[in-house]
Amino acid sequence: MLALVLCMARPQPQTHDGTLLPGQDEDEFSLFAEGTNGGRVALPKASQPMSLIQPSGELSAKIKEELREPANPADIERDIGIIREWLSKQPHLPKDMDDARLRTFLRGCKFSLERVKQKLDMYYTMRNAVPEFFTDRDVSRPEMAEVLNVIHMPPLPGLTPNGCRVVMLRGTDKDIATPNVVESMKATLMIGDIRLAEESVGVAGDVYVLDASVATPTHFAKFTPALVKKFLICVQEAYPVKLKEVHVINVSPIVDTIVNFVKPFLKEKIRERIHIHSNIEDLYKYVPKAMLPSEYGGDAGSCKELNDAWRAKMGEYTAWFKEQEASKANESLRPGAPKTADELFGMDGTFRQLTID
Repeated sequence: MLALVLCMARPQPQTHDGTLLPGQDEDEFSLFAEGTNGGRVALPKASQPMSLIQPSGELSAKIKEELREPANPADIERDIGIIREWLSKQPHLPKDMDDARLRTFLRGCKFSLERVKQKLDMYYTMRNAVPEFFTDRDVSRPEMAEVLNVIHMPPLPGLTPNGCRVVMLRGTDKDIATPNVVESMKATLMIGDIRLAEESVGVAGDVYVLDASVATPTHFAKFTPALVKKFLICVQEAYPVKLKEVHVINVSPIVDTIVNFVKPFLKEKIRERIHIHSNIEDLYKYVPKAMLPSEYGGDAGSCKELNDAWRAKMGEYTAWFKEQEASKANESLRPGAPKTADELFGMDGTFRQLTID
């Protein structure tokens, strides 16, 4: 919720030098930027502005160690087989999860099979419980097109030195009316589903950079507690998300209000991962400047170019998104009692505390 509220933003252009991004192969890229610490930042080929650079070399080995990934690929295939066997015995769950997405779930759950089972059950359960997030997922629809026109939310091509994927969130004009909040949340989850398939090697986690320069009280007012609660539970409990850091730039007084609203519902370790920056230079201590969009002094291309590339990618998945509308839990077949809205979200309008690895 913090991300979507604050993404109504217009960044101020900056000019800065590069920083290092180790652990990637040169033949994947057409350009390397010299870093301030003697290293280089791997930049994607210009012809592929939205390609998700995958870790390799020492960086990949470091990530695998953090994610507790087995060294023997056969062990991973064994785990996939165990999960498939478990799915086959769950009458209420679909059986359509492909190997690529199962690997992402395994990595996001640090290869805990029980945790993967819990996530997969929630992944399909939420599609039944919150259909407004998982139907009509078509970027050509006017409502979705409007969201993508006024909110930029692209995952960036590169990786941080720690192997994290950075996601930018910004708006384009503070004077525009708040776009459809459900459609905004839906777009975020669409990108999440694409990444389940296309993060083929695995990353250490996600880092969000939120530009709040055009966030207003009017934007904030459209995010109702009930809707926000559904979205947060969906993201944190149904997807293999590892939120490492949240960075807020171009802050204003409303930012403190929003952050203070969210913080009580997060565990202490997550509160400590929210960083409020008074200037862009401070952000560079955490995110290499060369991997950022050009509006922030980086070399990844402009936010609009990156966002448009992701819009095109989402368009390529239109048929898959449509097919997935039928891929959801069937509560009438669930062993034991069906999952109810009260059990999933509560009926008192309050948030429950979220756990993020």
